[in-house]
Amino acid sequence: MTRYQHLANLIAERIEQGLYRHGEKLPSVRALSQEHGVSISTVQQAYQTLETLQLITPQPRSGYFIAPRKAQPPVPAMSRPVQRPVDVTHWDQILTMLDARHDKSIIPFGGGSPDITQPSLKPLWREMTRLVQHHATDIFSYDELAGRRELREQIARLMLDSEAVVSADDIIITSGCHAALAIALLAVCKPGDIVAIESPSFYGTMQLLRGFDIKAIEIPTDPQTGISVEALEMALEQWPIKGVILVPNCNNPLGFIMPDARKRAVLALAQRHDIVIFEDDVYGELANDYPRPRTIKSWDIDGRVLLCSSFTKTIAPGLRVGWIVPGRYHDRVLHMKYAATGTNVPTTQLAVAAFVREGHYHRHMRRMRQIYHSNMETYTCWLRQYFPCGICVTRPEGGFMLWVELPEMVDMVCVAKQLCELKIQVAPGTLFSASGKYRNCLRVNCALPTTEKHREVMEKLGEAIHLAME
Repeated sequence: MTRYQHLANLIAERIEQGLYRHGEKLPSVRALSQEHGVSISTVQQAYQTLETLQLITPQPRSGYFIAPRKAQPPVPAMSRPVQRPVDVTHWDQILTMLDARHDKSIIPFGGGSPDITQPSLKPLWREMTRLVQHHATDIFSYDELAGRRELREQIARLMLDSEAVVSADDIIITSGCHAALAIALLAVCKPGDIVAIESPSFYGTMQLLRGFDIKAIEIPTDPQTGISVEALEMALEQWPIKGVILVPNCNNPLGFIMPDARKRAVLALAQRHDIVIFEDDVYGELANDYPRPRTIKSWDIDGRVLLCSSFTKTIAPGLRVGWIVPGRYHDRVLHMKYAATGTNVPTTQLAVAAFVREGHYHRHMRRMRQIYHSNMETYTCWLRQYFPCGICVTRPEGGFMLWVELPEMVDMVCVAKQLCELKIQVAPGTLFSASGKYRNCLRVNCALPTTEKHREVMEKLGEAIHLAME
């Protein structure tokens, strides 16, 4: 964290604690510079950060003052989906979103891409260049089926932070987390099976179920604590469910971290009903606090948890480096990987292995946690400023997604179509439900830098929602 960011956080904490009151004048730039032993420019940058967060306001020739506090929007209530198996739909809308990735004129507020512009990634690009220049024979050859051992060893070390003790031999490298989850489903399920999912749930995961002809049953999910264990148990007693897909850490799209007690309760339920847990941990490293939260896999004693993850959200999606820890399904997963995708690209695996081994990954993660946390505070301020009254907004504990629930009369599907004409792409809530719920909701990608351009987009989005209400 830079000096100005540290100072901004310190002042923000004092404001939150009530040490500075509404309308009170803050110390001058010079006085604060002397108090904390930092430069004038550092204090100015800190004050600019707090101004962006609407915590302070400047007054010409008078200095900075504490801004009036706006009420924090409430968190959405627990979801209430229809609890019966359904076929997943919405493929056409998803395809439109995927196509928009390559149109540079479109502002992708509906996507899930991380920030790949940070200088902390430079060591990775240098390593890739070095590999191409000096190891051409190695990187142009076929890879090991399970993936490069150098990388699997580094992933096993990283997983110790989540208290999951695994060896390199327990890990299989895949082409991203999406591929890991696809292979896991192929290894366990067959067409016509039923899988339980959180509600709302990531649309990419649901499209996997659609592609494999697997039915989804949505389970009520609390935006702060995760899937309802009681509702899941009722569904297991009523339907022949094969497994449950969970994103327990920095959930997409709700942002919660499931409490450890609930993680263990879900695992105990899976053991009692003999079902599989597909654990998607792709955002787990992006938790606001360190050490990162535990995975369900860390309590797994009989190999029924298939943990899937990748460097897609933490480093860059174009690397296509993911992994799966398949437990008791290891041989089946390895076979399905060979049948579905074959081997992986050696270059990015070796580059990422070096990036982690040399300590660059941890430095990059410290930087990104701080940036995403700050971004979400800014985007939440913009939501309060530009969106209508009566909205509910999640309070994520990590990751970079915000889930916004709008008044019932707002149809975000229609609003999204109108925004396309302005070259603004948003993700309406219906994409995150197998049964088409959440029409009055949307997901916002806070990995997009908090620039003036993106502030203007949020303002236009707010205007479009106000018009929809009218």
